[in-house]
Amino acid sequence: MAVPTTRTNEAGRIIINKKLCNGCGLCVSVCKDFSLIIENGKAVISDTPVFGCIGCGHCMAICPRGAITVSGRCISPEDMIKLPDKKSAADYSSLLSLLNRRRSIREFKEQTVKREIIEKVLEAAQTAPMGLPPSDVHALVFDSREKVRGFAEDFCRYLEGMKWFVSGWFLALMRPFWGKQNDELFRGFLKPCINIYTESMKKGVNLVNYDAPAAIYFYGSPYSDPADPIIAATYAMLAAESLGLGTCMLGAIHPMIQNGGAAKKFREKHGIKHKSREGLFLIMGYPSVKYSKGIKRTFASVDWHE
Repeated sequence: MAVPTTRTNEAGRIIINKKLCNGCGLCVSVCKDFSLIIENGKAVISDTPVFGCIGCGHCMAICPRGAITVSGRCISPEDMIKLPDKKSAADYSSLLSLLNRRRSIREFKEQTVKREIIEKVLEAAQTAPMGLPPSDVHALVFDSREKVRGFAEDFCRYLEGMKWFVSGWFLALMRPFWGKQNDELFRGFLKPCINIYTESMKKGVNLVNYDAPAAIYFYGSPYSDPADPIIAATYAMLAAESLGLGTCMLGAIHPMIQNGGAAKKFREKHGIKHKSREGLFLIMGYPSVKYSKGIKRTFASVDWHE
């Protein structure tokens, strides 16, 4: 028994060196699959796990004697890394400064974003937490302004064939079926979005992804937790900010390329491996504008549970 993903459908393999194990129980305490128990003063593999080892590696990472190894599910003992010293980590003040300084940037210099910078962004994004390992997040990298522009132009050609989907007769027909909120979303956001994208592109103006020097599309699969690509994209955004890049999240492209035969052909053409419930485009580049002030954000509500 194992939790399937596009990368594996087998459970992880736990090996316990009983000579090294001292029965401290730390591995048992962190394994939320209940794959481990203490028996006769030693850690042993349980006969009643919840899913079968999901390959999170917690037991291997916490064992003070190196008595446990996990392999399979895209993990191995060679993947273990030494945790950075706590003194090297950003404190709350530094992190908050980074967050407050970040603004959505859509105006970029002509300067190229070098491959090694994009690779650093991806390295940071891969540390993002996930619903269940191994990560089923996929990243499609556009490493030049020409590639970013080419995608946008093709996307607009694709949208031209979708305009019936936001036509007055179709929206009137569908309102009784999908309700007031969806009707308002289609009329107030999706329809103007499609129109401004396509009409601006005809004039040579790219409002899809703003001719950014680089972009990464984070998406999942039918198996992945819907939150996973969003979290990975957020990590990437913050990493890019720390490297001096301006960034902007683009959420309108993903939902338009998920459903139907034309969407499938579009995804295949651009090397997008799966349709997925959630996904985000992150555009990046060196800002050509400089903001002198930020704007304080708020949530819709913050309620403290009694």
